[in-house]
Amino acid sequence: MSVKLTMKEPYVKSRFLSTKFRGYFDLLRPFTLLAPFFVSMFIMFASLVYNNKFDEFPNWWVIIGQASLTLAFLNGASNSLNQATDVESDKISKPYRPIPRGVVERDEAQSIAYILYLFGLLRAVTINVWFGIFVFLIMLFTVMYSLPPRMKRFLFVNQVWIAIPRGLFAILASWSVFGDPFDIVPLTIGSVALVFFIGAMTTKDIVDCEADRKTGTRTLINTFGIKKAAFISLPFLIIPFAIIPIFIHYHIIDSYLLPLTIFIIPSFFVFYLMLKQQLSETLENVQGWSLMYVTYLFYAISFTALIILGKLGQLDFIQPI
Repeated sequence: MSVKLTMKEPYVKSRFLSTKFRGYFDLLRPFTLLAPFFVSMFIMFASLVYNNKFDEFPNWWVIIGQASLTLAFLNGASNSLNQATDVESDKISKPYRPIPRGVVERDEAQSIAYILYLFGLLRAVTINVWFGIFVFLIMLFTVMYSLPPRMKRFLFVNQVWIAIPRGLFAILASWSVFGDPFDIVPLTIGSVALVFFIGAMTTKDIVDCEADRKTGTRTLINTFGIKKAAFISLPFLIIPFAIIPIFIHYHIIDSYLLPLTIFIIPSFFVFYLMLKQQLSETLENVQGWSLMYVTYLFYAISFTALIILGKLGQLDFIQPI
């Protein structure tokens, strides 16, 4: 008996799971849930260490698990709603998705999205007020991205619009679990992620270029072509990490965060892979899109590791430039 491992493979009957259930699973796009889950988990732990809240929250690991799952469910809701509203586009560029294949109905996908949004919001407000507010803002931005006024349609606006919840709000929400989300550290780290995503989100539109054009969505790719779009995106990929030494020089963030500049390298490779337009054999999009998520994940891991080592005094040898 064959097993469906990726979304691109055909749906097959399983001894334990129905085709319909697998279709619901694919609506959530599990690969894209890994980044928000693990990124938020690491940022929350960094906040816990930075603010020294271990005594105040003895069950911190439970709180981190619950809050991280909340943000992952929120991302799953966004994915499900996006597929429910992008059926015509997906029939052209991604016919393997569960709705174009007829495995899941459009109204079912929307219902799943609304249930996950409601669950995420109700769960978030039980953690703390600021976490609930940021989860609501993430929900608002992602809903307006797919539903009227459907910000996804508008050139430039679409990339900034989705980068705000994915980059800035997600990090501020995570930090707010144990700390002040308006502290200069999460604001700076979140702003770096925001600008990175403005550039990196170009990768998601490569596969959908023709489908977006035919369905009235303007993107950098179908407006300027892949080469110009990549070069427009390049400054947004490189500059946020390149100016980290400036933040350190003016004492905006601690000097032990200087190694984060290393992410200029994978960011440049995101740009390079944009130009190559090489599709992933197993995942839904081009390899540059996959690298975007991997870069974001390791950015959060590295930030957390530097916070821990910095607070332990192990990185005192790193001095401002």
